[in-house]
Amino acid sequence: MAGIFVRKPVSHVQDDFKKSELKRTLGPFNLVTLGIGCIIGAGIFVLTGHAAATMAGPSVVVAFVISGLACAFAGLCYAELASTMPVSGSAYSYSYVTLGEVFAWTMGWLLLLEYGIAASTVAAGWTGYVVSLAHDFGIFIPDAVSHSTMQYIVPDPNNPAAHGALQTTGAVNLVGAFGILCITALLVIGVRESARVNNVIVVMKVSVLLAFIAIGYAYLNPANWHPFVPANEGSFHYGWQGILRAASYVFFAYIGFEAVSTAAGEAKNPQRDLPIGILGSLVICTVIYMAVSAILTGVVPFRTLNVPDPIAVAVDRMNPPWALVNWPLTVNHQLNLFAFVIKIGAFTGLTSVMLVLCYAQTRVFYQMAKDGLIARIFSRVNKTFRTPAAGTILLGSIIAGAAAVLPLDVMGNLVSLGTALAFTIVCISVIYLRRTEPGLHRPFKVPFYPWTPILGAFFCLVLMMGPILLDITGAAMGKDLIGLLFSSFSPTQAGMHGFNAPKDPIALYILIAYAVVGALVYIVYGYRHSKLRKGVEVHGHEPPPLELPQ
Repeated sequence: MAGIFVRKPVSHVQDDFKKSELKRTLGPFNLVTLGIGCIIGAGIFVLTGHAAATMAGPSVVVAFVISGLACAFAGLCYAELASTMPVSGSAYSYSYVTLGEVFAWTMGWLLLLEYGIAASTVAAGWTGYVVSLAHDFGIFIPDAVSHSTMQYIVPDPNNPAAHGALQTTGAVNLVGAFGILCITALLVIGVRESARVNNVIVVMKVSVLLAFIAIGYAYLNPANWHPFVPANEGSFHYGWQGILRAASYVFFAYIGFEAVSTAAGEAKNPQRDLPIGILGSLVICTVIYMAVSAILTGVVPFRTLNVPDPIAVAVDRMNPPWALVNWPLTVNHQLNLFAFVIKIGAFTGLTSVMLVLCYAQTRVFYQMAKDGLIARIFSRVNKTFRTPAAGTILLGSIIAGAAAVLPLDVMGNLVSLGTALAFTIVCISVIYLRRTEPGLHRPFKVPFYPWTPILGAFFCLVLMMGPILLDITGAAMGKDLIGLLFSSFSPTQAGMHGFNAPKDPIALYILIAYAVVGALVYIVYGYRHSKLRKGVEVHGHEPPPLELPQ
């Protein structure tokens, strides 16, 4: 009987691709557009403000460069695996072939966390823009239904960046939960994104950000950029420590680039087009992220940006006279038309990102069930809608619950952590497969091997995961671990070395609980029901992807 390291033969995956009915129609422009559409989302519309306000200040622009570099190395590794095994299972399928079942399970379990919490995070930011838009129509949505149950209560009103205590309030983010449930209903009944809608959404998102950059330039206050790297105030609050922490936090912003590699099966020339699609979309989005964050921190003092809708806050602050129109529904009977358009673009863009993330999670869950690692009921396709309805409803309910209860920065940390670990495994998989399958046909090979996958693993494991683990562990202990370990300058309060933050174990508790539950599910069910371990071949189980821009 095969052990936990049993590997799915490459021939199984390649047979799936040969039997696929997908057409190779995507060129480099299509792949770049796809990457931009998936990358530009919650990272820029939601998390940038929190990263600037609590971690890096104006130097958040540097954090985007560091994160983008880490993704570039990992993206090239994705491109090699995607061109060799062009299946929609992405990292889960790659791990099954290269490292074995237990690693595939770990990767799949990580992807479920990554996509699910990412969708919850987007829903939290989406709520902020919904509330702001509703206000423009004279509708006031109370905090009791638009704020998460767990919130950080900032102890110092003069310093919004101060690390407050996590408290349970009487609020429940029903707005964000409702948005997720609507997306879940769409996925159950089988509604797909059409090529035209996808293209329109991409154009809208990019256009509103370019408009924000162009118009915001006139409202810059250079004084808001000084100091560009604020002095460290303990732990990861500002300084170069804060820049690295912000880089690991905004790593979330680049989660969408993985979608480019999953389109390998439909690329006309994977060897040429995948690197162009991955690196092209990364470069374009990194430049946009840097410009938007520079304008954002130049228009609004960075300490006031710790909100779920920072772009809306900035455009409301601009308030250009030429954009004001008469509007009877607001208190002052005026509407900032520029701000209104920006909010519409953010709302639309975040909605599409929620759809893609929820879709990706349900399909990973479906494929794990088809392989026998999860209960069989979740691999059944509904006869009416021809979708994996049971798994979609279960996951949608869990995501909605997380959006209603968890605060934004806890969810962002969990997503970045899961993403960084998944990317690390992909980089390691390239090295492993090169050694075990040297004769395998690879339409695309990573340049500068083995340094590219080694640097990818280093960036993701050390520079992305390291600061997150130190931060959430230190928060759980109520101590400044970065100061203790590296003797960084940090004010001492109440006799404690470093930043005297209140204990906040919630993120660490969630990680430990999630890991324990995952291990138990595999031991109790997955190990015993694995079809590969029983010698059962599973072919053609990858469902068709969402329609891509043509």
